[in-house]
Amino acid sequence: MTNPTPAPTERPAAPPSTRDRLLDAAAELFYREGVGVGVEALCRTAGVSKRSMYQLFDSKDEVLAASLERSALAYQAFLWPPSDDGDLSPRARILRVFEWLEESAAAPDYRGCPFVAAAVEVKSPEHPASLVARRSKDALTAYFEQEAERGGAKDPALLARQLTVVFDGSSARAVVQAQGLDGLAVTTAGALLDSAGVRP
Repeated sequence: MTNPTPAPTERPAAPPSTRDRLLDAAAELFYREGVGVGVEALCRTAGVSKRSMYQLFDSKDEVLAASLERSALAYQAFLWPPSDDGDLSPRARILRVFEWLEESAAAPDYRGCPFVAAAVEVKSPEHPASLVARRSKDALTAYFEQEAERGGAKDPALLARQLTVVFDGSSARAVVQAQGLDGLAVTTAGALLDSAGVRP
């Protein structure tokens, strides 16, 4: 009787790089506590030395921008329904974004849109983090415009900008009021879609 073939052993996952640890710590700290978090706290949370940080980035501002840049695609992938989901109409695809916002805003650790929060805190429109935030918002508006056009909106570009304002305004309200939105974002977006002629 032959011995059974041993099951292949899985290689352990490689530990995160110094850069990844810094960006993970930055994303967590800056979102939870704001961009005023110091370099020492950032490096302590990441488990890296300041020397190592400055070998990778010229400044904390660059770490902030890089952490936002890295999270942007994951944020969009979570926010937008998959492009190959043919079961959703353009209207439903737009409203799904606001449904996700409602779900997120109800969580006790919700601190608003990370891109808006960073841009508001750094103030300067030319700050690296502001540039990343602007690109993220432009991408959201472009998504709304694409779906609005597919849904037959009278003015897709205008509707897309209006929907972006509702998204950001709803997010800010949830933070300021420290409570969920109770359907406000979805119903407001739905009213805009009705007015623009985007039907179910």
